[in-house]
Order: sequence, then structure tokens, then C-alpha cells
Amino acid sequence: MQTPQYLQQRQKFAAAFLAFIFILAVVDTAEAGKKEKPEKKVKKSDCGEWQWSVCVPTSGDCGLGTREGTRTGAECKQTMKTQRCKIPCNWKKQFGAECKYQFQAWGECDLNTALKTRTGSLKRALHNADCQKTVTISKPCGKLTKSKPQGTENKKKCPQKLRRID
Repeated sequence: MQTPQYLQQRQKFAAAFLAFIFILAVVDTAEAGKKEKPEKKVKKSDCGEWQWSVCVPTSGDCGLGTREGTRTGAECKQTMKTQRCKIPCNWKKQFGAECKYQFQAWGECDLNTALKTRTGSLKRALHNADCQKTVTISKPCGKLTKSKPQGTENKKKCPQKLRRID
């Protein structure tokens, strides 16, 4: 025969076990409910991608400025907009003010053209600018060292002694 204490413990255990099962069922149902929710429908638009003009500085050839954006589409609410932009002042403008290049060291001087060249590879393009992948620049060599003909070394010129004529 089982004691009342034993039966009471058994009932507590069964109640705890049933509560645990109930909690698991509730949590599982909540997670299942989250997965079953239909995702928000993304409104499909016939609007095209924004096409941006180059950045035009407010003053000078660098600093703060604006760019114009346009897109097409019959039901687009907005087809034009203006955006602020900035052209860094230390970038080489000859390749586009929105294109940053990493340049190699200057090459040897070409004696025929008196120019030295170096190439740069695209490092960064601002605002999806259309930049060349590689560019080449040239500059004058500067002072060319001419080889001196042999036998004309620098000789110290000795000052001639002045003779006194009486």
C-alpha cells in the first residue's frame, strides 16, 4: 500500500510534467505562428533605376555640390530629384572628379619624348560613377642629366698670380 506522502509527491510530479509539456506546446505554437505569417507583399513598381549626373561643385572644382537624378516609369511618383554630393579636393580631376586611383611609382624617363609615365588602377568610385579601370598619366622628366664628354672633368681653376709691373 502506498503512503499518502508518496501519492502527493507523485501528483506534484505529474502536474509539473504536464505544465512542462503545456509550455513546450505553447512555445512551439508561437514559433509556428511566426513562420506561417505571410510576409508583407513588396509592391512591384515599374520605376526604373535612378540615373545620376556627375557632381557639380557649388564653387570651384571641388568641395560641396549637387547632382541630378532621373528615372523612368509611367506610375512613378518621383522621376527627378537633386542630391547633395562632395568632390574631394585631393583627387586627380582629369580622370573624373568621382574616381579615385591608386598609382604606381613613376617609370623611367623616355629620352625620346622627355616624359615619364605611371599607371593607376581604380580604387574607389563615388555614387556609382562610370570610371575607367586603369589610367595612365605622363609628365615631363624634369632636369635631364647629360653625360659629360670624357676629358672635361671639373678642374679647379687656379687664379693667376698678378704680376706687378713697375
